[in-house]
Formats: sequence, C-alpha cells, structure tokens
Amino acid sequence: MAATQSTPAVRRPRTLDDVPGWFPPLDQVLFDWLLDRQQSAGMRGDLLEIGVFMGKSAIFTGQRLQPGERYTVCDLFEGDAPDDANKAESAKSYSALTRQAFEENYLSFHDGLPRVLQGPSSIVPDEVPAGSCRFVHVDGSHLYEHVYADIGAAHDLLLPDGVVVLDDFRSEHTPGVAIATWEAVINRGLRPICLSTQKLYATWGDPEPVQAELLAMVRARKDCHLSVQQAAGHRIIRLKAKGTQAPPFPPSRHGDSIPAEPAAPASPAASAARPARPKAPRSRARRLAADVLPPVVTRAIRNARRRAR
Repeated sequence: MAATQSTPAVRRPRTLDDVPGWFPPLDQVLFDWLLDRQQSAGMRGDLLEIGVFMGKSAIFTGQRLQPGERYTVCDLFEGDAPDDANKAESAKSYSALTRQAFEENYLSFHDGLPRVLQGPSSIVPDEVPAGSCRFVHVDGSHLYEHVYADIGAAHDLLLPDGVVVLDDFRSEHTPGVAIATWEAVINRGLRPICLSTQKLYATWGDPEPVQAELLAMVRARKDCHLSVQQAAGHRIIRLKAKGTQAPPFPPSRHGDSIPAEPAAPASPAASAARPARPKAPRSRARRLAADVLPPVVTRAIRNARRRAR
C-alpha cells in the first residue's frame, strides 16, 4: 500500500526543533564540530545514516554535504523487517514512521533528497562502496545482531580516519547496542573519540589528534561538563550537557509561510510572577489626610478621584 494512502498529513516544520526525534543540542554541537573539522582539513568522502526516524539528525548532517559527495540514508520505514525480533521492535517503537514523513521533513530544509535505501541495514554494504565514507551515523535497530553487523559495515565503508557515531550505546532499554559497541572497542579495533549521554563517537584511525582538538574546544566552553578517564588502554572523553546551546541552523522553507501559533494566555502563576508595576509615592498631604481623617471620609475621597479620571 502506498504511504500516501495510509499516512496522515505531516505538519510542516518551521525549525529543526519542530522535527520529532532524539538529537540533543550537545550532539548537534559534536556533529557540527566533527563535520566542520573534516571539511577544514580538506577531507572528502560520502555521508551515511542508518536509521533516520523522522529525519532530524539526517537533516542536520545533510547541511554539511560538500559538492561531489553522496549522502545515503537507510531505514525500514513502513517496510517489512527481516526477522520476527526486528518486526516486533519496529511495531513497538516506530509504528508511525513512514518514508513520506521523512521525505517531507527533509525537503522542508533541503532542495533535494539524499539517496534513500528502504530496507534492512543489511543492504547497505551492497549499495555503498567500501572505503567511501568520512562520516557514518548508526541509529537503526537496537538488537545485538543487527548492531554488530552495522558496526562491521561501518568499518568497511569508512575512510581510514573516518568517524562512526553509535546511538543508544548505554540506554537501559538497549543492552544489545551496549554489548555490540564495547565489544567492538575491545575486540574489533574501534577507538573511542568521546561519549555524550546518548552517543559514542569513534574511529578506526588514530583518535589522538581529534581528541586533542576536541578537548581544547570543550574547555573553552562553559555549557558542557567534561571528564577524562582511562579504560582498557583507551582515553575516554565523557561529555555532558550543562545548558548546551545548539549551533545555529537555517529555518525551513516554511518558516515564513506558516503563521505562528497564537500565544497562550498567561497562567495565574505566570501573572503572579510578573513584577508589579511600581506605585507612585503618595504626597505628604495625602499621607497626612489618610492618618487623621475617618476611614469612611478617606474612601469617599478616593472613589471620587477614581470617577474623575
């Protein structure tokens, strides 16, 4: 069945924040910094994202595509999963995901789509040339077998100093990702660059140069917690948001055409929190009258003044 027959209309996003998904400001900072570093160093190569959901991180990454490079994304969307476990995972977590929703979101920010592969991530190695990518974002299945294979594919598709980003490597509901990730670090030559709350950034190249520059960048910021540890012969740079601000991102093509939502009326609590308008100080004569006149006379004078205004 075509997506247009079963998919409700997608609300057009005005900004990147309007696109549903899990792409915190700290990870936006790290994506932006790593992709900019590659570009500044003259590194050329394709981009790949496995698992796109509604397109938030894909839209962000696509902004860094350079002339002559190719951007490929892969997702099941509403297609059939390759096995029962993957089918159950998709039905539980991604039942609303459709290719139409992703494409409409992406085209709100870009003039054209990336190359879209609809199917399991196992099709990626046959569709993307080995050694062609500089940046791979793995955010697909959370099942160990699939993540293990996706990490192996990233190894084969990346350039020597390319970067792979593994999502959900330590969430309590994704133990398969955690096992596959740290197994790759211990046994498959993957070398961490840094960790955020949700993602592990790594390379099969030398992480030392990028880590040195990253530490300098982070230490110059005041909106990011930093800790450095050693584990199994690896330097682990751990980053945590501290009011981190996302880097600027262009609004969508609908930013000026969709009327803004009307502002909600202020709540009683908000009204109470609003500072009171200062009252003009009373004159000495008025203060004296209030002290010596009977209350009924004072009230009558005040009411007469209000009526005269």
